[in-house]
Amino acid sequence: MSRPRADSQDSLEPDDEQMPYSDDETDDELELDQEEDEEVQPTVITAEPEAGWQVRANDRDFCNRPEFKKKVFLCFKKSKYAGNAIKTYKYNALTFLPLNLYEQFKRAANLYFLALLILQIIPQITTLPWYTTLVPLVLVLGITAVKDLVDDLARHRMDKEINNRKTEVLLNGRFQEAKWMDIQVGDVVRLKKNDFIPADIVLLSSSDPNSLCYVETAELDGETNLKFKMGLKVTDEHLQEENQLAAFDALIVCEEPNNRLDKFTGTMKWRREVFPLDLDNMLLRGCTVRNTEECRGLVIYAGADTKIMRNGGKTRFKRTKIDYLMNYMVYTIFVMLVLLCAGLAIGHAFWYEEIGVNAWYLADGKDQTASYRGFLSFWGYIIVLNTMVPISLYVSVEVIRLGQSKFINWDLQMYYAEKDTPAKARTTTLNEQLGQIEYIFSDKTGTLTQNIMAFKKCSISGRTYGNSTSADGTTMERGKLADFSWNKYTDRKFQFFDNQLITCIRSKKDAEMLEFFKLLSLCHTVMVEQKEGELVYQAASPDEGALVTAARCFGFVFLSRTQDTITISELGKENTYEMLALLDFNSDRKRMSIILKFPDGRIKLYCKGADTVIYERLSPNSKHKESTQQALDEFANETLRTLCLCYKDISASEYEAWARKHREASVVVTNREEALDKVYEIIEKDLMLIGATAIEDKLQDGVPETIAKLAKADIKIWVLTGDKKETAENIGYSCELLTDDMQIHYGEDVNSKLSERLMRRRNEPNDRRHKVKEPFFSGDNKNALIITGGWLNEILCEKKKKRRRLRLRRLGKRPRPVNPPDGQPVDDWEKELRQRDFVDMACECSAVICCRVTPKQKANVVSLVKRYKKAVTLSIGDGANDVNMIKTADIGVGISGQEGMQAVMSSDYAFAQFRFLQRLLLVHGRWSYIRMCKFLRFFFYKNFAFTLVHFWFSFFNGYSAQTAYEDWFITLYNVLYSSLPVLLVGLLDQDVNDKLSLRFPKLYLPGQKGSLFNYKNFFISLFHGIFTSLIIFFIPYGAFLQTMGQDGEAPSDYQSFAVVTASSLIMTVNLQISLDTSYWTFVNCFAVLGSIAIYFGVMFDIQSAGIHVLFPSAFTFTGVASNALRQAYLWLTIILTVGISLLPVICIQFLSKTIWPSVGDKVQRNKKKYELEEEEKRRPPAFERGRRSRRSAYAFSHSRGYADLIATGRSIRQKPRNRPELRDSIREVPRAENI
Repeated sequence: MSRPRADSQDSLEPDDEQMPYSDDETDDELELDQEEDEEVQPTVITAEPEAGWQVRANDRDFCNRPEFKKKVFLCFKKSKYAGNAIKTYKYNALTFLPLNLYEQFKRAANLYFLALLILQIIPQITTLPWYTTLVPLVLVLGITAVKDLVDDLARHRMDKEINNRKTEVLLNGRFQEAKWMDIQVGDVVRLKKNDFIPADIVLLSSSDPNSLCYVETAELDGETNLKFKMGLKVTDEHLQEENQLAAFDALIVCEEPNNRLDKFTGTMKWRREVFPLDLDNMLLRGCTVRNTEECRGLVIYAGADTKIMRNGGKTRFKRTKIDYLMNYMVYTIFVMLVLLCAGLAIGHAFWYEEIGVNAWYLADGKDQTASYRGFLSFWGYIIVLNTMVPISLYVSVEVIRLGQSKFINWDLQMYYAEKDTPAKARTTTLNEQLGQIEYIFSDKTGTLTQNIMAFKKCSISGRTYGNSTSADGTTMERGKLADFSWNKYTDRKFQFFDNQLITCIRSKKDAEMLEFFKLLSLCHTVMVEQKEGELVYQAASPDEGALVTAARCFGFVFLSRTQDTITISELGKENTYEMLALLDFNSDRKRMSIILKFPDGRIKLYCKGADTVIYERLSPNSKHKESTQQALDEFANETLRTLCLCYKDISASEYEAWARKHREASVVVTNREEALDKVYEIIEKDLMLIGATAIEDKLQDGVPETIAKLAKADIKIWVLTGDKKETAENIGYSCELLTDDMQIHYGEDVNSKLSERLMRRRNEPNDRRHKVKEPFFSGDNKNALIITGGWLNEILCEKKKKRRRLRLRRLGKRPRPVNPPDGQPVDDWEKELRQRDFVDMACECSAVICCRVTPKQKANVVSLVKRYKKAVTLSIGDGANDVNMIKTADIGVGISGQEGMQAVMSSDYAFAQFRFLQRLLLVHGRWSYIRMCKFLRFFFYKNFAFTLVHFWFSFFNGYSAQTAYEDWFITLYNVLYSSLPVLLVGLLDQDVNDKLSLRFPKLYLPGQKGSLFNYKNFFISLFHGIFTSLIIFFIPYGAFLQTMGQDGEAPSDYQSFAVVTASSLIMTVNLQISLDTSYWTFVNCFAVLGSIAIYFGVMFDIQSAGIHVLFPSAFTFTGVASNALRQAYLWLTIILTVGISLLPVICIQFLSKTIWPSVGDKVQRNKKKYELEEEEKRRPPAFERGRRSRRSAYAFSHSRGYADLIATGRSIRQKPRNRPELRDSIREVPRAENI
């Protein structure tokens, strides 16, 4: 799907194949920028500054020179070169207590209760004992501190494990074992096969030819295919022995530490010569040495300066939306509390002046004015009404979150048995946020895909193979695996279901079929080694490995190669071909070719590549064009990666003439690659088509189903990947993120639409800051956006030269242009509007794919959505290039079970497969959100109902801050009497079970809207609490007014009244939580009844005569409970109070569920029906002619292959004279790719 590109104004057009960094500048861009600067200020010629990062080999003292020191604090300085120890923990033994307390007292509620405790110590204003606040406060601080300590100890253990890893360092002239933490910049280290690389080092030499070294970068990017690195020729020749390495004293001058994984520039000064260094010479920390017995290198960057650590981003403290909302609600309650207390204090001052001063029986002997007494009353009420801001709320929230985290860890349906990897909640503070996700940002490689390529189908001479057939060509409904037992070289993991293809190959009747597989075994840059009697393949990409493996299994086995020959086994017969030329793949050519001389003297060119470039080079006489095109369309609609194969017979004279041109182009000094491409075009024409291959980039299990479920829950998924555009687009279709009814918009489309919108704004000068509200896309069509990193920088104005211009204009050093460029921002405000427009446009799309993006760009995209959409975001990835994105999002998820664990270490949640994400969000996230909201609503309600009784009582006690309850009841109310039932609702409640939660994703929508807990719900809880407190106070008050008991006594005293109101309150709140409980268990039932029983048991004990004798001042309600509760009419009063409190709630719940049922209510109503129904089987979509082709362009690798290594012979060991018999099982290892 190639599209004409729109010209980009004011900049060079971005290259879709480049992975740009925000500080990237091309030479042309720099020249343009310099020209513009010349208009403003005269040119000043300055000498180029010397690079600031210098490293002397085998000289640790060099880094401690004064010129390399930096100021740390006041006059204290230290070396700018970091040590190799890493530190991810927050506390140590000395800083834990002060730092942890400082962090906890940043929470408004903790600070409030500390102030309250201080007030309660002052005798003049205290109305409650100090221990009623101290005990809960110490409990909260202690529990939180222990949790933080456990988390930090885990980080300490992980840091210690990494820092204490062993490696060999050259010290005192010989290699000695040392810990990673002891490595310093300038050290020479020796690494063995399968060792982790401890720092960023320059490769000096290795045991492989030409100091080649193969590394696996799973820690960096999640990919398991190998990349090769190479030492300089001079170090390879002179630094093989230990004494040579000890005498090595080169000076490395290079760039300062940075986060760029794709670039390194430096020089090595040694023996009065200067040698260039680049990324091909670097081994990065986090990678693993593979297939290389031994290598030696020089440490350039250590510890925090390494690229993997620089890509980590800043660790920030993540808090949920409910946390922020709770804080604002606490502020609201505090304001209400101050207003209430101020009103009651004013009331007390007026009451004392009018009534109290004249009541001789209330005289306390203190000569205090009414105003002063009102002032003291204010602080007294602050203490009495402090339970409106309940400290036990925070303890309960932490307990609930801990329990939810354990449920995630214990979920067997999120356990991946194949790699023995359970799900892991690595934080306990974000569970309810999982129920509010609106945007998911996902990596591709290793997250959506397995990074495993499999040969699935092929088209040969216009006929398609790969469907399930028998040996005679009969189609079979149930596929039968093809039998490869006749081939001793077969890969036992290879699966193919077309038995007819095997029969045709073995019969040797179809010459073009044999030519097809011969091409696959010859036309490639795969390198092979013999290790322990096995062939080990190293391919430049997984695609090439899959094709060569397929050819091997079908009888055409690639055995060995030298600099100018390649040997294969053709159905048991071994042949060696002379390689005359290898025309390597690159992203512009999208094809590769090889020119071979056959044993009989014939010369033939084999070529494979993308159909878009192959078809335009085919001979007019080529056959099977239409039938192969139809097969390509079918393969593409099955989301397979397609490739065309063709050949050309070349005469000796034609080859000689071409070879002369090739040699001339090979020695061109400038634009050598362009010259070679032109020569390649001469020979790569008039090709004869053989057929096409179809490779499956294997998705992880359940990815399409998961994406479909999350889409139904109105969760938008954006894919942010470093892969090239065609590959990312193809995977988008494979996982059904992209569909055929979507209109796809690319970078040039987006840029032009945003420029048009900006120009329209400029034409409205009177309303410049007005944000245009109309949508970018009209109609009901689905839209998708596919944008590359280059276009992303262009659109967001993140190129360095553009940022520099805007900064100079902001500082007044550059004038605003008289005629601003079309569609380009001229100031920061326009830049911000452009970024907001981009986010709005992307959010209108059903799918967004950002490809060839850097780790920093991934994080920027996430932060833009957070900033302009105020949405809850989740990032999921598996490599170090995803760490920044994971830390930036509200929730970070790491894919564990892979070899790369860097993402997991930075994540909030971790599991082994992408499909578990739907259970994490739709089940655990939704339940956690519902439980937390229900818990908070009820907790606020029960505390308002409890506390406001004091307020009504104050109208009858002269506003004197006297409590309406016994002191011990106030102390134990939130600890014993009402905490357990609501706590269990917060832990165990569920409206529907997990299967129905997954079946009806729409149940997730209330969490996204935040409709279950907001200020509306808060005020409903407040008014509900006010209503309950009114009933609980005034019904007993009316019952006690002018009342006579059965024994002729009047129990209408203050203490009896306190017992009746307290009993009514406990029964009301515990029965109220029963009405709100959706999922009943024995534990819930026991908690409700048990709480009421505990209340009566404790009350009778603390109001007994025995305990009063022991502690007369602490227990003053002697015998009150036994006296009051033996009166039958008081029991009737309690029942009446509870009934009137609950009756409106029962009516409202009945009416709302009957007349205005929510989606959850409807599902609950038909719960049994849904549980009996079987889910409909998913039908695969039938092939439709005329559907849009979506083939992935030739995906051999993102950069050049191994052609240079092969052609120069640098990677080829001497061919053995006698090759031993290979084992029946030929092993293929992860493929290699040059970074």
